[in-house]
Amino acid sequence: MRSEAAPQLGGLERFASAGKGRGLRARRRFAVGELLLSCPAYVAVLTVSERGSHCDGCFARKEGLSRCGRCKQAFYCNVECQKEDWPMHKLECASMCTFGQSWQPSETVRLTARILAKQKTHPERTQSERLLAVKEFESHLDKLDNEKRELIQNDIAALHQFYSKHLDYPDNAALVVLFAQVNCNGFTIEDEELSHLGSAIFPDVALMNHSCCPNVIVTYKGTLAEVRAVREIEPGEEIFSSYIDLLYPTEDRNDRLRDSYFFSCDCRECTTKEKDKEKLEICKLNDPPSAETVKDMIKYARNVIEEFRRAKHYKGHQSIVFLDFFLPPGELLEICELSLDKMGAVFEDSNVYMLHMMYQAMGVCLYVQDWEGALCYGQKIIRPYSKHYPSYSLNVASMWLKLGRLYMALENRTAGVKALKRAIAIMEVAHGKDHPYISEIKKELEDH
Repeated sequence: MRSEAAPQLGGLERFASAGKGRGLRARRRFAVGELLLSCPAYVAVLTVSERGSHCDGCFARKEGLSRCGRCKQAFYCNVECQKEDWPMHKLECASMCTFGQSWQPSETVRLTARILAKQKTHPERTQSERLLAVKEFESHLDKLDNEKRELIQNDIAALHQFYSKHLDYPDNAALVVLFAQVNCNGFTIEDEELSHLGSAIFPDVALMNHSCCPNVIVTYKGTLAEVRAVREIEPGEEIFSSYIDLLYPTEDRNDRLRDSYFFSCDCRECTTKEKDKEKLEICKLNDPPSAETVKDMIKYARNVIEEFRRAKHYKGHQSIVFLDFFLPPGELLEICELSLDKMGAVFEDSNVYMLHMMYQAMGVCLYVQDWEGALCYGQKIIRPYSKHYPSYSLNVASMWLKLGRLYMALENRTAGVKALKRAIAIMEVAHGKDHPYISEIKKELEDH
């Protein structure tokens, strides 16, 4: 039974989920593609690399943005966007002028600074907190190991270094809690090809618990988060999203969940592990590899993936940081190819570890504008992606979209149209039929 005090929103309500703490459940039926929830960002920050192509205020992508007259580093659609963003941008504007190229707080630090400012200027509950308030966020403070605590202290030091004029700081203990809350409850905003646009706090969306068999998907319209059903949801059913990339096998997914969110998943997918065999498909040979060989190759693959997770684009984009070295894209591609050759002696191309390395290689090809090379990898990836990912997966949609645009660039219009229409079919459910991304893709079809 629902408590009298349980917060409600349309056909949704907050409730106590058995074994999971707070949760969100349906009070009525929702059809596939139906919008359950819209939540404006409590605070959001545009990633530095997208400045100039996206508005710092509303995240709209357009040409001819106007530059901030003071710092010259923030860009806006118009005066209205600039004025609306000023209470947040002023936290950084003077500091950016002072530090110049040395101004480099992480997005987590930037988000946290904005939360502190917002809590001071808007102590009352906001439109983003109709079901869950930021101050209610779980921190998992008791589960933080020494390494995570040290990283938080580094973030606190950066907060003090880059933000001083417009912030009132709580004590160190309160800052540790706040950073821990942001780490567990922050969202990454991505575009239609899953490129990183920025980070944000969406309190009501953070109320949803995780499942590797999600019944909703979260997409973004600028700085607005939208939650849509990806399968039919019945009254009384809990609403689950996915916190992680669902490509990988059960053990990998739960390692990621424990490391980032401090829990293991007990959904049907994790309990049965029914997809793991397909995801870890081994080469069909007359003399199949031994169990020990397979185990060693999985360990090797996981290590390579972890190394690539640490890889970041170097400022200036002349090279890519890999294992603390600055490597040109050609060398990074060679590492991908060598890894694929080694794993290919044991794994089928549809094995998720092979797919991961192909995706990395495709990214490098796109970066150096080797369209044919990127297309070759994408063609190998798309079918296994469609099998391994859930229905209406953004990962599958973005791959069809990349393939469609590559076909068009290589003047294969027939294949391009087919791929783009496949992307649209998924996105109309995940993003809604009126999303600007879908309008842009349809215009691409018309222009070709």
